[in-house]
Amino acid sequence: TVQRNAVTKWHLTRNHGEAHLTDEAHHEAKPDRCAGIEFDAIAPDEKGNTFFFKGDHLWNGFRGPAQLTKEFFKELNDHHHLGHVDAAFRMHNKEKPQDHDHIYFFLDDKVFSYYNHTLEEGYPKDIQLDFPGVPSHLDAAVECPSGECTSDSVLFFKGDEVYNYDLATQAVKKRQWAHLPNCTSAFRWLEHHYCFHGHNFTRFNPVSGAVEGTYPKDARRYFMKCANFSHGSDVQVPKCSEVTLDAITSDDSGKTYAFAGHIYMRLDTHRDGKHAFPIGRAWKEVANGVDAVFSYSDKIYFIKGNQVYIYKSAAPSTLIEGYPKSLKDELGIEGPVNAAFVCADHHIVHVIQGQKMRDIDLSATPRMVGSEFPLPLSGIEAGMCGPDGVKVFVGSNYYHYESPMILALSKLNPIPIKITPDIFGCVD
Repeated sequence: TVQRNAVTKWHLTRNHGEAHLTDEAHHEAKPDRCAGIEFDAIAPDEKGNTFFFKGDHLWNGFRGPAQLTKEFFKELNDHHHLGHVDAAFRMHNKEKPQDHDHIYFFLDDKVFSYYNHTLEEGYPKDIQLDFPGVPSHLDAAVECPSGECTSDSVLFFKGDEVYNYDLATQAVKKRQWAHLPNCTSAFRWLEHHYCFHGHNFTRFNPVSGAVEGTYPKDARRYFMKCANFSHGSDVQVPKCSEVTLDAITSDDSGKTYAFAGHIYMRLDTHRDGKHAFPIGRAWKEVANGVDAVFSYSDKIYFIKGNQVYIYKSAAPSTLIEGYPKSLKDELGIEGPVNAAFVCADHHIVHVIQGQKMRDIDLSATPRMVGSEFPLPLSGIEAGMCGPDGVKVFVGSNYYHYESPMILALSKLNPIPIKITPDIFGCVD
């Protein structure tokens, strides 16, 4: 769920249009989602902009006014003057790149496929032609990628029935999830699935339908910007020149996390937008901030002061039994630590303390410093190693090196690279 916080070094960016309604007949009837609305459909586009649909209007993003749907998806109005959509989802099917990331809209017994807000040739079609076995007049639809479901699938909702459609085999499994409210729209966001009903939402398991956590919750507190409904305190989007990191890491599955203060951000989820969350949401034992973070062997290591906390990478993050342990016992060094990183398929953690880099073999017992190098840079606050090399962060800039050894042996610093909005969701 979307979190908002009073103290942070960044905040999520949210796309919202400012187009004015041109149809005077609709101007007076423009809906206000903060008044409590039951959405007809929710779906992101291929760029990560999320659209909320109600009647012949939509909202582009998590804040901003309602606009006419036809200003974004013209043919919906041209072909069907219905003034609404029944359901919508963004396709996840990498086996068929011609369909992947397209938005599919459902109107009565028809389906529309859009990419880049343009209707694909041959659409609209009968639903049965694209999704045989799926009923018409749907209530909601949402994608479910392999890993979250058994295979790349789409969940279709109609009343209290759920149709799981396997994209590869076209097999349809009908279920009844009586414990789940009837969904008028559904939304997959940051690898979680949400059923919207009335102005509330309920998070559910897409395989079993089980409700996870305390629900329902009011959507106005989480998925939109509404006065008197914030889930915490509002935050201004900072300038990129003000962004500084405490730590950054990428785990074995490719999830990339950046940390600043008591906030973290997923950097690999551009298709869902960039959003900031309290660290305690995922790793409650280090909720107040971290000094350094690195990933190794399906685990994430958090260093705070002279303590090391190790969590399983897989969601939900679980603290390994017996932790925290002292930095001395775990890595054979004393704190403080400024930054730490491990390169893929390597066993060496490169620990930066002041202007020195110390290499520790994580496969050794006991662990101890094997090599130590003076660094050409001072003030390093965070670092990570990826397929393109090593990045170390100093203030609102970072420096790129082809490898840890080149960082260690360099006599001259490379040109600093400024943190940009597309990386961290800040503003120029």
